[in-house]
Amino acid sequence: MGNLSAIELFAGAGGLGLGISKAGFKPVMVAEWDHWSCENLRLNRAIGRPLKSWPLPIEGDVRDIDYKKYESKIALVSGGPPCQPFSMGGKHQAQDDGRDMWPEAVRAVRETRPKAFIFENVKGLTRQSFATYVSYVELQLRFPSIAKRRGENWSDHLVRLQRHELGRRRDTEEYRVIFFQLNAADYGIPQKRERVMFVGFRSDLGISWSPPKPTHSFDALVWSKCREATYWDRHRVKGVDRNNSAKDLALSCRIGVKPKEQPWQTIRDAICDLPDPELSRETANHKFQAGARVYAGHTGSPLDEPAKTLKAGVHGVPGGENMLVKPDGSVRYFTVRESARLQTFPDTYVFNGSWSESMRQLGNAVPVALSKVIATDIAKHLRAN
Repeated sequence: MGNLSAIELFAGAGGLGLGISKAGFKPVMVAEWDHWSCENLRLNRAIGRPLKSWPLPIEGDVRDIDYKKYESKIALVSGGPPCQPFSMGGKHQAQDDGRDMWPEAVRAVRETRPKAFIFENVKGLTRQSFATYVSYVELQLRFPSIAKRRGENWSDHLVRLQRHELGRRRDTEEYRVIFFQLNAADYGIPQKRERVMFVGFRSDLGISWSPPKPTHSFDALVWSKCREATYWDRHRVKGVDRNNSAKDLALSCRIGVKPKEQPWQTIRDAICDLPDPELSRETANHKFQAGARVYAGHTGSPLDEPAKTLKAGVHGVPGGENMLVKPDGSVRYFTVRESARLQTFPDTYVFNGSWSESMRQLGNAVPVALSKVIATDIAKHLRAN
């Protein structure tokens, strides 16, 4: 197989698409409705890194896109359909939320007939209250040709898909769909970001696939801190600053054998070479943001652990996810550059806009390195096929 062409929907700042590009796929179409995200995509394309090979983004509603010209010409369709309908911090309206773009993700698969697809979404999608709708999404992705009829509601369409599944003919095109949950920290991302993914392969390819196994673990991080001290040695941290928590020390005593995985990556691992933003303004997107404070339920992320999940926060971010807790207990907001590091964006990626706007885009993004891991394994299977 030659070039692996790809279509990226709901691109946002480009985290998912960047990882897919690094895995060897070539984007032929990129779509995003948000103006400021498109501005960043255009800027980073214009400066020649890291989006030099990307086409100009289509700025607008994906419901207006006709994919017919790409039919049977695409290796991969990917995207993160807007997650607010399923977010833990949202209104939890799911299929009743006008921002639910899963029908458009399915339509893109139906009209392009790609060899494979990746769709990412929030952990909230696994709530029991959404279980029926998730089954509906999965069945649509398995049988994209069985489209919703004009005037048909989603529950009636679900029943029709279920009947088709029970009595399907061998000649009906299907996709083999894998729905799974993961924690980004388990794949070397310096952030405890739990997400769900739908990965599918066209059935006629005969590909059997399972998610890549985790490469990093919490136990390995505890071991590197408490049993070997290699974590502290690597960062040249001495004495009382080696702030092993009582919980970590107790856990290390229960870990009898050195874990095979690599240690979880921490905030310190991600940002240790960046200057203090309160003292230096020489690094791009690394400006100090004042106003961080601690209160009940708003405590930030300790320096020597993976960060909490970065969030976009339309009406403010609960839990202090976008704050750093220093070893002395003081707190400050993450800078845009630090947040980009936590989302594994390359330093060459420039964010143009205010702190709040850039953090919104980063909070909605997929970690670049995580999408690369998944897409690399998908590419390997496609090339082998």
